[in-house]
Amino acid sequence: MAETLGGPEIQRLIQLLARLPGLGPRSARRVALHLLRKREDLLGPLAKAMTIAHERILICSACGNIDTSDPCTLCCDPRRDPHMLIVVETVADLWALERSGALKARYHVLGGTLSALDGIGPQDLHLDALVKRVSEDQVREVIIAVNATVDGQTTAHYITDLLTHLNVKVTRLAHGVPVGGELDYLDDGTILAAIRSRTSV
Repeated sequence: MAETLGGPEIQRLIQLLARLPGLGPRSARRVALHLLRKREDLLGPLAKAMTIAHERILICSACGNIDTSDPCTLCCDPRRDPHMLIVVETVADLWALERSGALKARYHVLGGTLSALDGIGPQDLHLDALVKRVSEDQVREVIIAVNATVDGQTTAHYITDLLTHLNVKVTRLAHGVPVGGELDYLDDGTILAAIRSRTSV
């Protein structure tokens, strides 16, 4: 039977690869075979890199980023504006904003969004730590940079309410027409957001 091909070690590799985002059982089999064919050039170095990552990569206790030091290099960077805090859902979102190079601010990773459907409440996110940072670290502006989904909008409103008693400016990323986008190809929600977020010229 197909499930027993290659022995338990190979099957275990395929099962673990299938847990990765975007990989199903069939894709995981292809990846596993490719890794095994390129054992010296790819599988060995990858296994070594993963072992090192497992041993050395930490979650920053200040912002929630991942790095080999705690606090992370972003939190320790003196060139960053300590009065500006960008709130993101995940480390992937943090990395996306960093790639843009638009702001030299500090970050706070929530670890997800509020979702009644998935049973994720305020206690499951790093919201208490956010309020503590804003109140103790002399933050003047909190930029809510969560995704423009229903759960993201709910989370943004919740955070805004959480911070109302603090002397801090709360802003959101603008939503709407992307650079280079054509109106004819945009969905109604994006067009509506663009109209509501219109600015003077």
